[in-house]
Amino acid sequence: MPFPLLTWTRVGSCTWLQKIQLFVVLLLFLSSCGVKKSLHDIPDVSQYESEIAERTQLNDSTFVLDDNFLTKNRHGQWELFVNGNPYELGLKTGSLTQELFNRQEQIFVDKIDSLVPSKGKQNLLRKFLAWFNRKMYRNIDAQYKAEIYGMSKYASKNFDYIAKPYQRVMYFHGAHDIGHALQDLALVGCSSFAAWGDHTEDGKMIIGRNFDFYVGDEFAKNKIIAFVVPDNGHKFMSVTWGGFIGVLSGMNDQGLTVTINAGKSDFPWVAKTPISLVTREILQYASTIDEAIAIAKKREVFVSESIFVGSAKDKRAAIIEVSPNNFGVYEVENSNQLICSNHFQSAAYANDKKNQKHILESHSQYRYERMEELLDEHPKVTPKIVVDILRDKKGLDDKRIGYGNEKALNQLLAHHGIVFQPEDLKVWVSGNPHQLGEFAAYDLNEIFNETDADIGIKSMSEAKLNIPEDPFVNTLAYQHYQRYRKLRNQIIRAISSDGYVEEKTLQELILLNPDFWEAYYLVGKYNYEKGYDRLALNAFLEAETKEITTVPDREEVERYIRKLK
Repeated sequence: MPFPLLTWTRVGSCTWLQKIQLFVVLLLFLSSCGVKKSLHDIPDVSQYESEIAERTQLNDSTFVLDDNFLTKNRHGQWELFVNGNPYELGLKTGSLTQELFNRQEQIFVDKIDSLVPSKGKQNLLRKFLAWFNRKMYRNIDAQYKAEIYGMSKYASKNFDYIAKPYQRVMYFHGAHDIGHALQDLALVGCSSFAAWGDHTEDGKMIIGRNFDFYVGDEFAKNKIIAFVVPDNGHKFMSVTWGGFIGVLSGMNDQGLTVTINAGKSDFPWVAKTPISLVTREILQYASTIDEAIAIAKKREVFVSESIFVGSAKDKRAAIIEVSPNNFGVYEVENSNQLICSNHFQSAAYANDKKNQKHILESHSQYRYERMEELLDEHPKVTPKIVVDILRDKKGLDDKRIGYGNEKALNQLLAHHGIVFQPEDLKVWVSGNPHQLGEFAAYDLNEIFNETDADIGIKSMSEAKLNIPEDPFVNTLAYQHYQRYRKLRNQIIRAISSDGYVEEKTLQELILLNPDFWEAYYLVGKYNYEKGYDRLALNAFLEAETKEITTVPDREEVERYIRKLK
């Protein structure tokens, strides 16, 4: 653990989630505090037009600015259309999305108040993080610094006491990387796959992915589906949030797609190029896999990441595997499907000990095998079948492993799910909650081939192509899982603060999610801390019979059993 200043009581995988939330939020919030040299790095935007029109609000969910707009579709997703040079893109995006942008900032600040109330610990972290981020600004391309600078004009003034807007927003773009790096864990347990040729119904490539980046339920509510027409480069779409110009999942008008899956990283000692800005550059300037590889090679990153690239021109997909000290490309031979979870597969990492250990101990290989299993069951996939696979909540051989288990493809925490059909320039994006809501369909041919004036103020989704919501959201099992999450958090708090939980509440937790090892672990942990050894042992023994998420988690359960026996 790189920060001995913070002490923790580990509570199974759910405490890892709390740690994840804490470090992501802290780093977003604090990383810009105390930065010295980078404070003087204000981009030169004199070459760009410095003024844009005032936005107009048409109703509570539609804003317009010249021929750019933001509107909410019937699924509750925001749709953004912007065009212009880098600085204009930032100004227009900031203006149109300022309430969403400010809301995301507020969520980060609220997380700090709840997770790290100690101002002393915050100050100590500020000093380290100022040093950690000292070189990030040197590794961001000038055009993206201009765009971030434009967007920062609309950052909330309520948080200027933390840092100046430009520096604050710049470090927001390292959220994925920084949380990943400082925890050296699966901040994102993303799963993605592609199929083409004889593995799809019409022979055309289809790509599906879950983006399991979790900072909290509130953070995921206001997803933005952005359609961007830059003055230079390709037009593209991506799924994002307020205050963020990077790309996590996206496709351009050349049929090139990009998604990212975290890998196993060494702890870095300096922040460099955020991976989301590498993928933004790929999406904006690449049309083939080779062009994407060339862009990725020239950027220095500070965490390990799999960049999953699909190409309509190449009619196949590949994985670009980047890390601070290595680079590899993985492509399949004699196969028309490609699978990616959270470990590397290329020859460049064949002898990488951290990667080998990650394969053996994490849930990455398990999810990889589950994707293989489901694709074997569906030899010719369609977009609907791909969505069904992304929503799968079971384990290998259809084993019931409990809701929320990270070994499942659907961990019930995804920020979004997305499906691409690159050759037809079609994309489907999930509605809330997680990726259980209706997948809205978009046709980039229509969106980008119309003139700006023709697009108008309307939802850009193609309702007739939408994929229905998961029936699971209307079941008693889903209601039970929502109740389980609330009780779980209550019990975690009680364990960490020596609080009291009624026995009936502990039993209810198990009844709500009886196949999930974590429920028994939490009950065991609570009873162990209270000195109820027989009750604790029974719970840990039952946890041991379930599908435990990782090897370290299983070893911890076994340690408690040995102690109690």
